[in-house]
Amino acid sequence: MEHERPNSPDPWGVRRAENLLTSLQGVLSARIEVSPIGEVMAVHVLTSAGTSPKQMVRNVESALLAQLGLKVDHRKISIAQTAEIRPIEALERSEVRLQALRRSVVFKSLEVETASEHRVRLRVTFVVNGEDVQAEEEAADTVRGRMIGAARAALRVLSALLTKGVMELEGVKVTDAFDSRLAVVGVQAVEGRDPETVLGTAPIRESPERAAVLAALDATNRWIQLRAGA
Repeated sequence: MEHERPNSPDPWGVRRAENLLTSLQGVLSARIEVSPIGEVMAVHVLTSAGTSPKQMVRNVESALLAQLGLKVDHRKISIAQTAEIRPIEALERSEVRLQALRRSVVFKSLEVETASEHRVRLRVTFVVNGEDVQAEEEAADTVRGRMIGAARAALRVLSALLTKGVMELEGVKVTDAFDSRLAVVGVQAVEGRDPETVLGTAPIRESPERAAVLAALDATNRWIQLRAGA
């Protein structure tokens, strides 16, 4: 896979996945190879010395599944290690990753149960800085209704991380792109007088409502990082 320019299209979310992997403790760099239809062919990870390769494979699998809903066969993940002595640039990148981990937000689970006739209760749980945080929403028992409820519950948790600004759900939809079904979530982010609409996407694999949670996280991740408390 050739290196893409920073502003070039990224239909398969490769750069997002690579950025996620480089945020893991002990990872110095990551490269993901995909086929022309978006299938993950190989994941190459460079780690610091002293990191257990087997544990790192498990960490990579868990991070891709939890954050992006992407299940990758462990046999496609290769781990290489470098010497403990690293240049100052690598040390600085490690400190940046450490700070990111201290503010980490990881999707943990989505539970759906019957609330009443034609309505469901959706409970979304995130791991925020190592602790479980959850929120609930009731919604109509339809595909769109469950997606809206799941996205709203996710935004309730994510909004609590902000020290300034507010976020409101603008809408959800399902769309087809490159032979895949995607959940698209629009979030209105407000700070000051000028609202900003941010969009997030996630492939629909297990359920549309689960994809809506991941799309909400994708939409708000950068906006939250810039406004959340340290």
